[in-house]
Amino acid sequence: MTQNEDKVARGSGDGKFVYDRWMEAQGVPIHRGYFIEDLRTVDVGPWAERECNAAFIQLEGMEGVAEARISELPGGTTVPPTKFALDEVVYTLAGSGICTVWAEGVSKHSFEFGPRSLFLIPRGATRQFANARGDQPLRLLHNSYLPVAMSLEPDPEFYFSNPYGHPELLQPKEGELYAVASRASGMGRGATWYGNFFTDMGAWEDLVPHRQRGGGGHVVDVSFPHSQMGGHMSVFPPGTYKKGHRHGPGRVIVIPAGEGYSIMWPEGGEKVIAPWHEGSMFTPPDRWFHQHFNTSVTPARYLALAPLPQFNGHSEKVEDRARDQIEYPREEAWIREMFVEELGKKGLDILMPEEAYTNASYDWGYAAGQEKGAVLGAASGDR
Repeated sequence: MTQNEDKVARGSGDGKFVYDRWMEAQGVPIHRGYFIEDLRTVDVGPWAERECNAAFIQLEGMEGVAEARISELPGGTTVPPTKFALDEVVYTLAGSGICTVWAEGVSKHSFEFGPRSLFLIPRGATRQFANARGDQPLRLLHNSYLPVAMSLEPDPEFYFSNPYGHPELLQPKEGELYAVASRASGMGRGATWYGNFFTDMGAWEDLVPHRQRGGGGHVVDVSFPHSQMGGHMSVFPPGTYKKGHRHGPGRVIVIPAGEGYSIMWPEGGEKVIAPWHEGSMFTPPDRWFHQHFNTSVTPARYLALAPLPQFNGHSEKVEDRARDQIEYPREEAWIREMFVEELGKKGLDILMPEEAYTNASYDWGYAAGQEKGAVLGAASGDR
């Protein structure tokens, strides 16, 4: 171990996490703040070790909890294989590619993916990415729990050169390995997609009503086999917005479709407004309230990749509505006023029911068929 590597491992009294010092030592751009308006165009730089372009994303609320990293492959290129000791979720920001995975004693398996694909590479597996097209770059977003892990074992070689593997994770039943994910029963909030490959998060439609958050929205949970990684995707109609709520840190939220904005704020503190569209990303900091607004003419989607369960907080279950969720009658008046103004700029109208602002227990209606998951836009009872 070199003197610099030893300093990274031991810490230098600067208050930084071990992962932070490793990240800064890679010599590629690091993007900070509260949101990234477009991950597809944000600056990347050469990462000689991986033979690709890359950037790290570390927003407020991610520090020490979750990793987000961009890798970009020029047209027609293939990067060297790498091994990683942790589960890693990959989301395709732009382009089409081929991923090959293998482990000792397990044959190589390759699969193709396209824009907005989501997949898991299991811990201990070797993986290699190739750009399937010669006329455009392939840009990927990688998400893992590396910041937490490096606080326990700070040596990077443990994660990238560890001979230990999990070949059993690449030997599932016939047809399961990187086959299209399927709906699982008896899990999550009534709709859970289970598998390690989701073809297009902008097109999945098998969702159920998400009544507790309002806005006439729908939700589906995402569950990966043999992994604590996962998340959910929420879809809500044009002209509506979700209730303000809060939870723990570390959620990596990416937009697969739609246009709008989110407001985030600490209790009693200043508001941060994060505009978004396809390719945007934001992370609500720990215990910050936040709510999401759809200003497009189609349903908007946000994909929330979850941190370790230890960081989840409790408000996803809304165990204390007065503490963790702001009902529409209790929200500040300017929230609605700003939404009406933003819609007006596009010639659109608000489609929120008046009763939602007077009745905290308002029961959002859903059109016939929506209970089974069809996302039809704003239900007639929601207008």
